[in-house]
Amino acid sequence: MRVGFGYDIHALVPGRPLVIGGITLPFEYGLDGHSDADVLTHALIDAMLGAAAMGDIGTLFPDTEERYRGISSLRLLKTVLNTMNKAGYQIHNIDATIIAQAPKLGPHRDRIIRTLADAMGIPVNRVSVKATTHEGFDATGRGEAIAAYAVVCLSGGDG
Repeated sequence: MRVGFGYDIHALVPGRPLVIGGITLPFEYGLDGHSDADVLTHALIDAMLGAAAMGDIGTLFPDTEERYRGISSLRLLKTVLNTMNKAGYQIHNIDATIIAQAPKLGPHRDRIIRTLADAMGIPVNRVSVKATTHEGFDATGRGEAIAAYAVVCLSGGDG
C-alpha cells in the first residue's frame, strides 16, 4: 500500500464556470486557472502522483503549454490514471475535503462522488468527499478562493 497527499487552491473570479470534482456548479464565480481549475480533481491528481512517486500535476501538465488551456481536469485525471495502471497501481480509496465559504457543496456531494468514481473506475464506496468552510479566516474564508485536500491509498505497483 502507498499513500499520497494532494492540495490545491484557486481564486474565485467572475466570468468562469465553477468546476469541482468534474461537475459544473451553479455559482456567480468560477475558479481562475489555466485548465478548468478544478481544485478537487487537481488535489486528487497530486495525491495519486505522490503515492506513486511520479511527480506532480504542474510538472506533467505545465500551465505554459497551450494544449492544456481550458482542458477538463477529468481528462488529466484519466491520463494520470492510465499511467498508474500501466505501472501496476490501483486506487484502493480516496478521501478529500473541499474548503469553500460558498457555494454550499452538500447538495452536490453525491454527484461529485459518482463523477469521480466513474472517472477512476472504482466503486462509490471507495470515494469520500467532504466540504467545510474556514469560518471567515483567510482567502477561502472570505470567499476569495476555494481549496481542496486529498489523500489517496494505492495498492500494487513496485510496492
